[in-house]
Amino acid sequence: MISLAGRDILHAWGKFIFTGIGLGLLIGVTLTMAGVYRGMVADGKALLDNSGADLWIVQRDTLGPYAESSSVYDDLWRGVRAMPGVAAAANVTYLTMQVRHGQRDVRAMVVGIMAGNAGDPGWPPYLVAGRQITRGHYEAVADIATGFKLGDELKIRRNRYNVVGLTRRMVSSSGDPMVFIPLKDAQEAQFLKDNDAIWMQRRRTAANPAFNRPIVPGLLEAILDSQTTNNYVNAVLVRLARGYTSEEVAEPIRRWKRLTVYDRSQMEEILIGKLIATSAKQIGMFLAILAVVSAAIVAFIIYTLTMDKIREIAVLKLIGTRNRTIAKMIMQQALALGSIGFVVGKIAATFAAPHFPKYVLLMPADSIAGFFAVMLICVLASLVAIRLALKVDPAEAIGG
Repeated sequence: MISLAGRDILHAWGKFIFTGIGLGLLIGVTLTMAGVYRGMVADGKALLDNSGADLWIVQRDTLGPYAESSSVYDDLWRGVRAMPGVAAAANVTYLTMQVRHGQRDVRAMVVGIMAGNAGDPGWPPYLVAGRQITRGHYEAVADIATGFKLGDELKIRRNRYNVVGLTRRMVSSSGDPMVFIPLKDAQEAQFLKDNDAIWMQRRRTAANPAFNRPIVPGLLEAILDSQTTNNYVNAVLVRLARGYTSEEVAEPIRRWKRLTVYDRSQMEEILIGKLIATSAKQIGMFLAILAVVSAAIVAFIIYTLTMDKIREIAVLKLIGTRNRTIAKMIMQQALALGSIGFVVGKIAATFAAPHFPKYVLLMPADSIAGFFAVMLICVLASLVAIRLALKVDPAEAIGG
């Protein structure tokens, strides 16, 4: 009966192959969308891994620094560093913005890192070219996904930076490549106003009647100076000392510093369970829709192929062929169509994934699950054609 199914496929091989290719492209889209979701999860985990932190200290009652905005004083890290169980602590700022290079804008996450050494929390863990930041201002390390090269000059807000190093797979949870700059420059880019805004605010402050009387000497000067300085960062990254657990170090910080502290598992839950939850639901809905469409296409094609050979099926019944044999033939054709479609889809997804703007992670487990799902869809879709074939009257082989 395998020979019977094979001969029937060879009889209309052109239609069968082209249908398999069309189904394969649809399956390729499905595998790619699953890869997009896997890529989003991988980006979130890479963000946490590359931060080099075991704990994230953020503003109280916020989901910062990635899912919500967070502001803490930039001198907080000194007190945290002196606490038991803390091996290293460092300030960090995150700002997603357009970074300009010549006439081209690149959307990136700008990360402000404290002065230190490679391997400190917040620093890029490795470079593929160049060197780490060694100066306090106007140097940058960029991910190669930005398209920047060593020696390029970047413009971030009103300052220009020279790219001195390149790194790889340093991305935000949304897949934006990272650009690392000194912390003071990042604070200025994120929190400070432009010159015109500062000038206008100074005029408004000086014109305020509350400051026309010299009640407190130097008060006006202090307020004006505060408008050109910034004392905030988004988070403090903490690395634990050996022998201490996350809760042992986090609980005193929560109690005495009155701040929110997340460990690795909690931060992962925020990124994956909250930040990309909506995108995951959207991808899940598209996958369900594509599965239904794929089933409908397979059912329609198998139904059409069965309609084209109604008389042949009647002849088979007339010569005594059992219904089980006919049903098996139709199901084998559906499985063959699904196999061709899956192979085409897998090849298409593999070659298309590197060209997507977002990271696409095609996992073998997803491919295996996808193969069995396609086979199941083909089996279910063939039931319509099998039902039609079993109703064929053998007399049609003579009457037609």
